[in-house]
Amino acid sequence: MAAIFRIIPFFLLGLVMFYFPQEVVRSAADGLSLWWRYVLPALLPFFILSELLLASGFVHFMGVLVEPLMRPIFRLPGQASFVVAMSYTSGIPIGAVLTTKLRQNKVLTRVEGERLLAFTCNPSPGFMFGAVASSMLLRPELGIVLVGSVYLGNLLVGILFRFYRASESTKYPPSPPSLRKAFQELQNAQRVDPRPFAQQLGDAIRQGINTLLLVGGFIVFFSVLVNLLESIHVTQAMGSLLSRLTGGLITTQAVDALMTAFLETTLGCRSVIDTFSSLHLQIGLLAAVLGWGGLSSFAQVATFTSTTDLRFLPFVVGRGLHMIFALVLSQIFLSLMKFPVFALRLTPGPFSFMETWRLSSWFFCSTMLIFLGISFGMRVFYSRK
Repeated sequence: MAAIFRIIPFFLLGLVMFYFPQEVVRSAADGLSLWWRYVLPALLPFFILSELLLASGFVHFMGVLVEPLMRPIFRLPGQASFVVAMSYTSGIPIGAVLTTKLRQNKVLTRVEGERLLAFTCNPSPGFMFGAVASSMLLRPELGIVLVGSVYLGNLLVGILFRFYRASESTKYPPSPPSLRKAFQELQNAQRVDPRPFAQQLGDAIRQGINTLLLVGGFIVFFSVLVNLLESIHVTQAMGSLLSRLTGGLITTQAVDALMTAFLETTLGCRSVIDTFSSLHLQIGLLAAVLGWGGLSSFAQVATFTSTTDLRFLPFVVGRGLHMIFALVLSQIFLSLMKFPVFALRLTPGPFSFMETWRLSSWFFCSTMLIFLGISFGMRVFYSRK
């Protein structure tokens, strides 16, 4: 009987797809366009780069140098700093991909992997600046508020999750970063993986493309699913029901937009902008939607972590906290900041490949430099004690 119930949803989905073939084709094309414009340029170069840096031992090298920062603040090993930087750089789902690799390589314990996964699921800066602020809002300068709210809220989630199962964490004595030990770890990692560079590059490209195709499939599937739910008026019916339950306090259109945002981030951002007119409300809900990530990103993360023993509930809790923090911070930033903050030299409209690459590269380098700067500052502090 259970097997039949598992078949029924897919059977019904197939019937709806045959009944609305034009909607399926249109929404699939929209999903592919999103993947080609924003996901591919934001992820592919950094998927390849992350594979090469893992194989070359760079992550182990940086791990030693940043260990004094990551342990006391996040209760994570130094290698996790690379995952944090890459999640800020390229967005979903690279945090889950790298966390899974570190867990499989025994760099992270189960609890540490769950902590890291909880706050490394971010949209890319290119997506927030280019797709949301510039293309949808036509206000590229507001990308500063969105990026600041989402990334700072994410760090707050990471700090809060340091208390997650703290009793199960191994205590490490504070130690200053050591260049000698870092180089030793680099050499050890290179000895473990003796593949020549040409093979490493080929494997990195192959793995990156395979992962990106999987991500593209999720984007297309959820784009089709959301549009089909709208076509058969499921979201409208739920909106009407909730509107009646709240006595008309929340309109049907508002519930419809929030339901779409619950399922898929990009379509949800569009719905929020089209439904709400207040700028403060738009920015607050956009930050919340970007912090939540949508069930599409949940499915991507679950796919990559299914090969490990990492539990999924901490990730869901982290997304909920991130959504709340991003919403609150966006309102604080809007009330404190004046626009334009500085000359961004951005024009409304979608970002080009090079603009996306440049922005992501800047975020990666800045994050790693900040981590290194704080870590070596702590080295000076330790040396004076």
